[in-house]
Amino acid sequence: MNEPLHPNDIRISDAERRAGEERLRKAVDAGLLDLGEYDTRVQAIWQARTRGELTVVEADLPQHKEPGPSGGRIAMTVLTIVWLSLSGLSLVVWLLLGVTLEWLYPWWVWVLVPPGVVLGTLRAFGIGRA
Repeated sequence: MNEPLHPNDIRISDAERRAGEERLRKAVDAGLLDLGEYDTRVQAIWQARTRGELTVVEADLPQHKEPGPSGGRIAMTVLTIVWLSLSGLSLVVWLLLGVTLEWLYPWWVWVLVPPGVVLGTLRAFGIGRA
């Protein structure tokens, strides 16, 4: 019966090697490595066959996580989607009523314009971008 493989013993792909090389390049840009050490470590990455060997090459470097979208950006996206949905729904209801009954005052404009002006102003001042 086969025993489960330890995660460090799993073979790595060229894509994982390229990602490791990119992390080393960022470390050089940040001043954490000089070019000689970068070259030595890149050679070690391309000679590595397992995740454990790859981890050893990068073990002393800080782990950088890419920043995700901020709460403000997510909130603005959600508010924009809600506004567009309600505006579209209001316009469709108005059109259906106009076609089936009679054309009414375009009340949907009051659902569309004021919140749209607020959202547009917030976006113009950069709120919710970062």
